[in-house]
Amino acid sequence: MVAFAAMNSPRLPPAILLMGPTASGKTAVAMALADRFPVELLSVDSAQVFIGMDVGTAKPDRATLARYPHRLIDLISPEERYSAARFRADALAAMAAITAAGKVPVLVGGTMLYFRALLHGLAELPQADAALRAEIDAEAAAVGWPALHAKLALFDPSTAARLHPTDSQRIQRALEICRLSGRPMSELLAASERQGPPYDLLSIGLLPSNRAVLHERIARRFDEMLLTGLDDEVRALRRKYCLSLDLPSMRCVGYRQTWEAQEGIIPPKELRDRGIFATRQLAKRQITWLSNSFEAENYDCLDPALADKVAARVARFLDA
Repeated sequence: MVAFAAMNSPRLPPAILLMGPTASGKTAVAMALADRFPVELLSVDSAQVFIGMDVGTAKPDRATLARYPHRLIDLISPEERYSAARFRADALAAMAAITAAGKVPVLVGGTMLYFRALLHGLAELPQADAALRAEIDAEAAAVGWPALHAKLALFDPSTAARLHPTDSQRIQRALEICRLSGRPMSELLAASERQGPPYDLLSIGLLPSNRAVLHERIARRFDEMLLTGLDDEVRALRRKYCLSLDLPSMRCVGYRQTWEAQEGIIPPKELRDRGIFATRQLAKRQITWLSNSFEAENYDCLDPALADKVAARVARFLDA
């Protein structure tokens, strides 16, 4: 195990960001780092914050978490909402505690908005407007979300470029901000970036050299979720909590499609294909964010020697 070489150094305390799309092997690499270095893991996952959402979020099981504790997992019920602002506050507090204990924070996950919030702060954006949201929803019902995405592209091409034409939640929010402020959301975000966290950061990106192979991984993992009880998990959550498809928890990939199959909104036989497709779209958005919005040292997530290569880089970083 490599010692924490920077404890008495005047440089900022080190922290490591391990970013990548779904099914890129982030958790395995993070655990390999925990076996070799004095680190503590911190989850950057907007779905794993929900209690009881285990199968469909690929949350590490109890035995794994006992050996490799992850902070910021199982924070709230699926009835609640968790924001990027709350993540930033929680993450900074957790990082400070980890550093004070003489360890190095390793932030691992695929929620790129959370990573961005941590690195750049959060914009002072207009508060949600229920009446305007209802108006946007009615417009979407009439013409479809792709048409609203096209409208957004005319006013805020930068934001539209990173959103899928059917990403209703984010298109709605971007249009809401544009209409309330009279300015593109991308402009507001750029104007309000704040100083980053007080750490010497090593940012590592895990990207696939062959997307077809990543897609195969995604399909295998979704099949495993179905076999290990995703349908039962969603039914149990619906019995225990007061949930709806409007809640962020049930908008999560896999959960939305399972709910729709249970309600007959989609044929049950289409659940697998729709779930895999939605997960691939999520991975595509994550790759786009990681490729275009972060200055990371990228590694091929399909490389059999991935963990060793990342560990070698971390060793050099901590010994610097």
